[in-house]
Amino acid sequence: MKCGILQMAISGKLTKKLVENLRAGRHGDGNGLYLVVDPSGARRWIVRVVVKGQTNKKGAPLRTDFGLGGADIIPLHQARERALEYRRMAKQGLNPRFNAKQKIPTFEEVAQQVHLERLPTWKNPKHGQQWINTLRDYAFPKIGRMPVDSINQPEVLMCLSPIWTEKHETARRLAQRIKVVLDVAKSKGFRAGENPVSAIKDAKVLPQVTAKPKHHAAMKWQDVPAFFADLKIRNAMAAKALMFTCLTGSRTSEVLGMRWEEIDLENRLWVCPESRMKTNVVHRVPLTEEMLAIVEPLRAMASEYVFEGQKRHEPLSNMAMLMLLRRMKVEGVTVHGFRSAFRDWAAEATNVPREVAEMSLSHKVGSDVERAYARSDLLDRRRLLMERWSGFVTGQSGQVISIERQSGEKG
Repeated sequence: MKCGILQMAISGKLTKKLVENLRAGRHGDGNGLYLVVDPSGARRWIVRVVVKGQTNKKGAPLRTDFGLGGADIIPLHQARERALEYRRMAKQGLNPRFNAKQKIPTFEEVAQQVHLERLPTWKNPKHGQQWINTLRDYAFPKIGRMPVDSINQPEVLMCLSPIWTEKHETARRLAQRIKVVLDVAKSKGFRAGENPVSAIKDAKVLPQVTAKPKHHAAMKWQDVPAFFADLKIRNAMAAKALMFTCLTGSRTSEVLGMRWEEIDLENRLWVCPESRMKTNVVHRVPLTEEMLAIVEPLRAMASEYVFEGQKRHEPLSNMAMLMLLRRMKVEGVTVHGFRSAFRDWAAEATNVPREVAEMSLSHKVGSDVERAYARSDLLDRRRLLMERWSGFVTGQSGQVISIERQSGEKG
């Protein structure tokens, strides 16, 4: 009989399906238990109780809300059990805030949940894997099994200090990811107070490390024409992709992921969508005769990708061009370095304004405010620059050039 009464006591209006699909708002299950759905979609449990003997300023019974945790971690039946426990304590005059035996998840449990929730938001699944790998390698071994509410500055420093100077960039990313996990834990009611990562940063506990600029090994721009001529006699798909990369100054991933639908032959443009751009902004690349001569014959392959790899309708491997450089015995040069060669040529052999060269490489130019007012992507001026660069690389021109501001074009 008691079992039946208990079963009735912890039943309610909500179901597992409703918990997963209800829209933003506060949804009652009964007996003081509520599911709160934030506009962001985050879901958490709260229970409203009246603690015996506690009153408000007017002398009326004091109703108080207590967080029970996130609905992604605390299932419906467990939320009902906790709500029942809170109501029992309240009837005895005990404040649940100080007397409840709430199960606090470990740091690793929260981190894994955050990873799963955010995985669909990363453009590249590889980035999502890198996110959790950093925590797996440097945080989980030290604080992974600790209750998330027991992690403070000493525990965070235990993770960061050993790699802060030797692997500073990794340590910086690790700190950011630990902070995210602890912020999420706080939003779900599993911890309180200031985030220890923020406290460490504000107090400048760790030594300041001056980041060394990372430069991609680049070929001297004066040597590019001879290299291109050697490349041109090769028939491998990697050679064609590398030729196109040299001429456009584009990033490896942008070239290898290029689809035929992105090419506008009528306007002689390659329109790379924002989803594939590092800057998250659509980038229009003016196509020169030399560029078109590389890609147009490839259309006969009827592939989804311009530079098809070994598998049908799959792009060329991102290592293909680098391996080609090694086979050609070209040392001390990376594929990305050809962007630097183009930029050096534009600076030393032309009189083009800086913003034209930078936009040709799809770099952000100016402050956020300046970019908000700069409506033009300087396509006409970039087209002239790319035609000159193509001529230089293919051995047709090597003269110093000047590109003046064209009338009617916004700077």
